[in-house]
Amino acid sequence: MTSLLAADYWRPTSFEVATSWVHGLSAVRDRDASLADSPRGAFEAVVLTALRQAPCFVAFSGGRDSSAVLAVATHLARRHGLPEPVPVTEIYPGVPESDESEWQELVMSHLRLREWVRLEFPDGNDLVGAEAQESLRSRGLLWPVALHSKPAVLRRLGGTGSYLTGEGGDEVLGRRRGAQVSRLWRRGVRRLRPADLRSAGSALAPRAFRCSRERARLDAADWQPWLRPEAREQHHRLLAADLTTEPLSTARSLQWLVTRRAAAMASHNYAVLAADHGLVLHEPLLEPRFVRTLARAAGTWGYASRTDAMRSLFADVLPEAILSRRSKAYFNRAFMGQATRAFAEQWDGSGLDPELVDVEVLRAEWLSDFPSAIATPLLHAAWLAATPAHQDGAR
Repeated sequence: MTSLLAADYWRPTSFEVATSWVHGLSAVRDRDASLADSPRGAFEAVVLTALRQAPCFVAFSGGRDSSAVLAVATHLARRHGLPEPVPVTEIYPGVPESDESEWQELVMSHLRLREWVRLEFPDGNDLVGAEAQESLRSRGLLWPVALHSKPAVLRRLGGTGSYLTGEGGDEVLGRRRGAQVSRLWRRGVRRLRPADLRSAGSALAPRAFRCSRERARLDAADWQPWLRPEAREQHHRLLAADLTTEPLSTARSLQWLVTRRAAAMASHNYAVLAADHGLVLHEPLLEPRFVRTLARAAGTWGYASRTDAMRSLFADVLPEAILSRRSKAYFNRAFMGQATRAFAEQWDGSGLDPELVDVEVLRAEWLSDFPSAIATPLLHAAWLAATPAHQDGAR
């Protein structure tokens, strides 16, 4: 296979590492501005390309998005006489809140697929575990951090073919700003709640008001107590500015989603990582042509709910229980387990900018029973600083 060099990865700044966010909009624009006949048609075009690059693996957790990708891939493979997709599932028996076996079995029974790769990680897939350390040494800091857990999966797939994911579903199919307003007439007068009126009023408010309100919400939540006051203030200001640039129209909001630097960096880096393992990455829910075509179909006010969007796109290939599912699994402890605790306990506090981070508050977060995923970029930065013998190309 052709290996892509670490220099091909896009890198976060030290401030982005500290805040666990990539602020701003991307200058990268998709050169193809065409539309498909329908959102489903655009989605299928991406999936069909992946199927023709067999073997076609599908990252399958049992959630709505990965189930939709797997179902459409199965449907198209059978319709076109192509090899069926191969679902790939990560299993963490020591982390009960990550268990989605019931949902997985429901989808697999519905699709009647013969092959299913189930990769079990009894001790988790820690972000500073042995396999992640190997990736960190060769690639250096990446964003999003979870990419360093992917080699433990990708290297087991044989080094050829394509890899489909359901990344982006929560954002692209979730409730947009315009839906906060359209709920006023979609619910009907008798079903309206005070919260619906407040939500619509907030969505319609001038940007300056929304930005101020968003900053107040972020300040109150205090999700990153390890940030120094000045760093926290700057992060909240930039993040609030990012969030409040979302257009009111759902059509424009969807197109805005794929211009964010955070989305562009995540997709680019995941594609480079997959290529490094001989696989071509496809993310149909984030494909610009799909998003543009979905925007046209969604119009100004969008879908009434996430479930309505799922039904509109995938009702013919998935059971209703999956389309309308609301529960989610959580994987934080799978990626921040014993290896993270061991590192946190012996870490001397060096390697991070003390003007950005309170290292003792950060250490306490890593050692907590349910550590926050937002603290993981700093975990990697600290580990790399304590492990100087990584490759020059990853610096």
